[in-house]
Amino acid sequence: MVNKYFGTDGVRGTANCYPMTPDMALKIGMAAGKVFTCGDHRHTVVIGKDTRLSGYMFEPALVSGFVGMGMDVILLGPLPTPAVAMMTRSLRADLGVMISASHNQYSDNGIKFFGPDGYKLSDEKEHEIEGLIDEGVEKWLVDPSKLGRAKRLEDAEGRYIEFAKNTFPKGLRLDGLKIVIDCAHGAAYKVAPAALWELGADVIKVGAAPDGFNINRECGSTNTKLMKETVLENNADIGIALDGDADRVVIANEKGKLVDGDQLMAVIARSWSESGRLRGSGVVATVMSNLGLEKFLDRLGLRLVRAQVGDRYVVESMLESMINVGGEQSGHIILHDYNSTGDGLVAALQTLAVIVSKNAPASEVCSVFKPVPQILRNVYFDGVEPLKQPQVKRAIEIGRKMLGANGRLLIRLSGTEPVLRIMAEGEDKNLVGDVVDKISVSVTRGKN
Repeated sequence: MVNKYFGTDGVRGTANCYPMTPDMALKIGMAAGKVFTCGDHRHTVVIGKDTRLSGYMFEPALVSGFVGMGMDVILLGPLPTPAVAMMTRSLRADLGVMISASHNQYSDNGIKFFGPDGYKLSDEKEHEIEGLIDEGVEKWLVDPSKLGRAKRLEDAEGRYIEFAKNTFPKGLRLDGLKIVIDCAHGAAYKVAPAALWELGADVIKVGAAPDGFNINRECGSTNTKLMKETVLENNADIGIALDGDADRVVIANEKGKLVDGDQLMAVIARSWSESGRLRGSGVVATVMSNLGLEKFLDRLGLRLVRAQVGDRYVVESMLESMINVGGEQSGHIILHDYNSTGDGLVAALQTLAVIVSKNAPASEVCSVFKPVPQILRNVYFDGVEPLKQPQVKRAIEIGRKMLGANGRLLIRLSGTEPVLRIMAEGEDKNLVGDVVDKISVSVTRGKN
């Protein structure tokens, strides 16, 4: 089953260009409202957003669609994606909606959904929504007497701050820690610094002045230079970088060295295993996670279950494997004891809890295994899809032979951008680089 409008993480694209138009947002709201309206109770949907200018365009369009289908709407304002998932459950809503394009530039936007259980929708549910969009959902509009109402939840920020703080172990505080928090000028620009400060930290904010255009611009988890420089300039103990919707996190230690999601999962998994909290005797990661993580977990007597790329697939595997720690190298860390989706702030707090409990610097706590040399590269393309081009196929085949049995080569198309993602790893760093270079060049030569 191939979805028409939904990608790997909702509907996404350039704002005000098909399919991310106000008209389409209205139809998406109507169709989703119909799918999630069942029974005689008063139906409710919660809507959050990040700080993109286009959010002001999509929010009222979605509200109109839901209200027209008889659903009440609770507006949360700018809040992280995991806050929307949490609020959907907390408020016993039938549906949660986040308006965001995550780590993309401001000119993009997207719409993603959470079911009443706080989990992202299945492919089947997304396909059902798409079917109603194409069929024409106007015939399902409710009678004027049954229209929904919309209201704003004034204490949404406070609710999420308290939720995040309550995930931090009782009896521990962040007193004496100087923390740089980079909010990517995104959805967590208020709640993340507030939660850290209320737990006792000395907080230095960057990327916390959104203007509708600067989300993810030269900051955040996908551009960590600002965070690392700020840590060094201020002699901070740690830096934390979130992305635009704060569902992913990476950190920098006190030396300004980056710590990715693989290391964070290792830190949390070892800590939880030692305290008896780790379920399923392992961790769920993706095929992109470093082989070093797998070897580290094996030494602890734990397993690494690999899922396909995408946090929703990690979640599915976690549920199937009864594992409560999972995530992606990019920093999507899912901790099922607390939330149903990746939560950058909560993952950061769990890492900080280990640092505080061990009374050791981040450089000592957060570098728990030596990664196998690995190169990740995104190659933009236009015209013919690279994986259909003969010269790209040949380069990939040659690359696999060069790496042999002791290496890995993974090639995939992005679900949200015209990008070919190349990942290669092996013991010989120069060989790995040569393989990635050759495949990248083959894609570039195939541009139209």
